[in-house]
Amino acid sequence: MPVNNKIDERNKDIKIYINGSFYNRDDAKISVFDSGYLLGDGIWEGIRLVKNEWMFLDEHLERLFEGCKAIDIELDLSCDQIKDAIFKTQKINNMEDSAHARLMLTRGNKVKPFQQPSLSDGINFVIIMEHSDSENIKQGLNLVTVPQVRGLPMSQDPKLNSHSKLNCILACIQANKAGGDEALMLDPYGFVNTTNSCNFFIVKNNEVWTSSGDYCMNGITRLKVIELCKNNNISVFQKNFTLVDVYSSQEAFVTGTLGSLTQVIEIDGRTIGNIDNGWPVTEKLRSLYKNLLNG
Repeated sequence: MPVNNKIDERNKDIKIYINGSFYNRDDAKISVFDSGYLLGDGIWEGIRLVKNEWMFLDEHLERLFEGCKAIDIELDLSCDQIKDAIFKTQKINNMEDSAHARLMLTRGNKVKPFQQPSLSDGINFVIIMEHSDSENIKQGLNLVTVPQVRGLPMSQDPKLNSHSKLNCILACIQANKAGGDEALMLDPYGFVNTTNSCNFFIVKNNEVWTSSGDYCMNGITRLKVIELCKNNNISVFQKNFTLVDVYSSQEAFVTGTLGSLTQVIEIDGRTIGNIDNGWPVTEKLRSLYKNLLNG
């Protein structure tokens, strides 16, 4: 999700949580032997603070534990202990609203800088918590379709929030060099899938379409939007569709924990929908989602 590159002054003095201790931003360090640093061997999760409540926290932590189990990281932390670390980090940073936290769990420090997982010792648990107003997120995105595709589950399951993000980073670079904000990525069969960092939706014939879910991130916000559609008589489909469908769609938007629903106004040089008519379905869903957050 494209954000303002300017550092928020409020974040210069934040405290970073590392394995039970707190450090000033500039002093927060991990070993060069950390598995995440050496090999991208770890799982992360992003959560959002709204009015002193971490949105959908249980669902985010469930996904975090599922990811760790999938890559065989044995946690010596319970869900309650992770929550306690989040709340302590929130308290020491005096945050009550409009904040974002990134939770990171890696396989720990290695005794040698090699790939073998058995060379790792314990885990490293880091929380970076920052003030992050949604106003700093770019509104009105320009997407560019890239040759980089979402992978097959037998290579690297795209549902995992792993530290190994090079595939998506390369996609973002390809889009940026072509003048786009983010990359629109296809699945291995050529169907439209997701962007490099967010889930992707279109509105066609007053129906909301998103990918089948087979090759996209297992997005919490994506799931909430699908549920909102079903609960508010908005036709929604998880299905395969192509760029031909995208180019002729009336609206398009992306979803993510921090950005919620962000409008897409251009894809591959083509304007999506009619700007003069606005984006009524997206606006309705954005309003419903805002009500959900404030619920």
